[in-house]
Amino acid sequence: MPSHYAILEAPSTLGLATDGVERLPDRLLDLGLAERIHARHAGRLVVPAKDPTPDPETGTLNARAIAQWSPKLADAVEAVLDAGGFPVVLGGDCTIVLGSALAFRRRGRYGLLFIDGNADFFQPEAEPNGEGASMDLAFVTGYGPSLLTDIEGRGPLVRPEDAVAFAYRDHKDQEEYGSQPLPEELKVLDLPAVRATGIEAAAREAVDHLTRAELDGFFIHLDADCLDDVIMPAVDFRVPGGLSWDELTAALRPALASGKAVGLEITIYNPRLDEDGSAGRGLADVLAAALGTAAP
Repeated sequence: MPSHYAILEAPSTLGLATDGVERLPDRLLDLGLAERIHARHAGRLVVPAKDPTPDPETGTLNARAIAQWSPKLADAVEAVLDAGGFPVVLGGDCTIVLGSALAFRRRGRYGLLFIDGNADFFQPEAEPNGEGASMDLAFVTGYGPSLLTDIEGRGPLVRPEDAVAFAYRDHKDQEEYGSQPLPEELKVLDLPAVRATGIEAAAREAVDHLTRAELDGFFIHLDADCLDDVIMPAVDFRVPGGLSWDELTAALRPALASGKAVGLEITIYNPRLDEDGSAGRGLADVLAAALGTAAP
């Protein structure tokens, strides 16, 4: 099965106060992901050291490091694209989306399929730990401090109307801490909507939105915490409920089969919290199933 998948390791934890998700690439590669999807290895990025104190100007942990590192990730993604490849970026925390999105923003107008258990739309003053990994969808769509929303003067990296927030379920947390609401033009298919519509129909609705003629393609952000907490406990912020393995596969397949998906990133799975290894194995199986049947 020929394919042009290229795996990039982006083990950043700059968006979190904690560590552990930097082991995500090692675990998925140990589980044979590269071989199972016939991917070449396109390198591993060096991540700058963390500062435990939030940046006073932006209220965000490691804001300057994220702003300086994201273009380096974008360069690596672009190198894959220049070689005709489909980047599979193994994170890391969710702030890696800024680097991935920047790569595509340099090239045109691209959409974002944001599959995540959390909406990640907090503003710095409402995020209790200043963690960028709770604010990344806001930053990438232009909401937040300019240091992080206007990287290279290209903000927003993704127009809000070109993003779909898919399957999030952190409504209580948003309300408790006072997260800003998602903008009206950003398409929302939260977990209740996905359940009401059915996974296949919801995925088609998302893909239809992201394959509009004005878009050059779309990138997929996949946070492991979109999965049901029972099968994916190996995440730093746990919320009950979530998608089953089959539901996630059913969401990914039409996106990858559309011919318009241009890359995928995987975030937040923390091998340190995966006591029996089952969460990692399940994640690798889903990725192999979805990517393996839809080689670009």
